[in-house]
Amino acid sequence: MRKCRPVKVGGLTLDGKKIYIQSMISVPSTDIEGSVRQASELEKAGCEIIRAAVPDMDAVRLIPAIKQAVDMPLVADIHFDHKLAIASAEAGVDAIRINPGNIGDKDRVKAVVDVCTQKGLPIRIGVNGGSLEKDILAKYGKPCAEALVESALGHVKILEDCDFDNIVISIKSSDVETMIKGYRLLAQKCDYPLHLGVTEAGTERMGLIKSAVGIGSLLVDGIGETIRVSLTDDPVKEIYAAKDILKAIGKGSGIRIVSCPTCGRTRIDLIGLAKKVEDMTKDIDKDITVAVMGCVVNGIGEAGEADVGIAGGDGCVVLFKHGKKLCKLPENEALQALMDEIEKL
Repeated sequence: MRKCRPVKVGGLTLDGKKIYIQSMISVPSTDIEGSVRQASELEKAGCEIIRAAVPDMDAVRLIPAIKQAVDMPLVADIHFDHKLAIASAEAGVDAIRINPGNIGDKDRVKAVVDVCTQKGLPIRIGVNGGSLEKDILAKYGKPCAEALVESALGHVKILEDCDFDNIVISIKSSDVETMIKGYRLLAQKCDYPLHLGVTEAGTERMGLIKSAVGIGSLLVDGIGETIRVSLTDDPVKEIYAAKDILKAIGKGSGIRIVSCPTCGRTRIDLIGLAKKVEDMTKDIDKDITVAVMGCVVNGIGEAGEADVGIAGGDGCVVLFKHGKKLCKLPENEALQALMDEIEKL
């Protein structure tokens, strides 16, 4: 595991011991009530750090409203105007996301650093392919991994020159290979906590795949302290996707579903059952494996390591636990019986 200096965001510490899930409010910043409602929905789904865009002074009103509604840390997303960063810090935000290079001259950056130092707030430097400086783009010819890293470290130096090192970094790209290569390179060059994500990943289907490949690959390498799955969809879906990525690589809690792809031996509605089990267990915080298998061939034997499961027969199912058969049931009783056993674990 990569060692990084610990950085506190609200009551959380980014040090790699736990991977924290983030998302961002997607309703217009002018809609205070809608923003608060979405923040509450995200927290209920399992979001641990939330970010809100602050494009103008009116949007600063979001900060106390959201802070009053949820317990998770709030990050203010700032571009260009250093006064918005200062106002957000004064309003009670837990972290500031900026690119120091587009905030203005050194005095403006220093003003943001001073208020963050005074209030103990970290600054997340956020770099992506669309934010690269003209000279860096001219040097590399395109938004490649090396360009992203050089840009990020240039922003870091701006803050370090102001005697500030309470920093988190992200270098997102919509190209998965570039994103992975960039973070691997950055991880070798600094010990700041890294925020992982594939930016502009797309709609739910492709965005989830790209995020799983990009984020998952880096987490398996021991790189990354916090993650955001970016989807063009309801951000609540980002939370469940992030949790599933963490579970898939053995770094998340919650129920893991094991199910077979079906074949000609299947005599039950396995697809329907598996989807129902997945939906009914998505908010159960038990560190167990549940199997939903199509037949006896792929049943108790292949899924024997599962804590509990069902395997299909000819219009019936076998309920098993820790590799041992409990009973045979009609198909229409399988779901409730399985949920009852899950409840006992």
